[in-house]
Amino acid sequence: MEPILKEIYDGIIDADQELVKEKVGAALSQGLDADTILNQGMVSAMTEVGRLFEEGEYFVPEMLICARAMQAGLSVLKPAMIAANLKSVGKVVAGTVKGDLHDIGKNLVCMMLEGAAFEIYDLGSDVSPQAFADKVKEVDADFVVMSALLTTTMPNMKATIEVLKEAGLRDKVKVLVGGAPLTTRYCEDIGADGYAADASRAVTLAKSLIGA
Repeated sequence: MEPILKEIYDGIIDADQELVKEKVGAALSQGLDADTILNQGMVSAMTEVGRLFEEGEYFVPEMLICARAMQAGLSVLKPAMIAANLKSVGKVVAGTVKGDLHDIGKNLVCMMLEGAAFEIYDLGSDVSPQAFADKVKEVDADFVVMSALLTTTMPNMKATIEVLKEAGLRDKVKVLVGGAPLTTRYCEDIGADGYAADASRAVTLAKSLIGA
């Protein structure tokens, strides 16, 4: 690995936003291509952050600030990615379901997925089933990622899946769900494609579903 890429990698692991931005800019100035910077410097670092989380060395706060450092680097890298016409590994429409205003977990999932080279369309919180379906159609999404933290809003996940079916979109997307009250059984009952208990597992699951 090029020394500058190792510095970007270490900066993300250490959650140093300013360092990551500086080193991504330096890597571009040195002539490294956006794809190399993204995959070797940033995606690999977020993969390691996910591993540290799963092994209990990092917790949600650490994972969140590492993801923010990665996003700081992406803000510098994105113009070069667009210029190079880099393709994302998949398009994700994400949101917290109708009636639910909790978004910390959803935000972390979005950041982690973005760090894994997915293209994110974050609809925010309190998202209606129709809004999910409309965005899926608009951007030709590969995934719908839904979060719920309240048992009272969980039925809106099933309602969203039904709207996707009615719109003829269900077979075109993988539906992933998560949130504190959810279980694998509930995921199966509503007809979703996968359940992830945390952001790291959400990334692993999404990658597995597209063979990345």
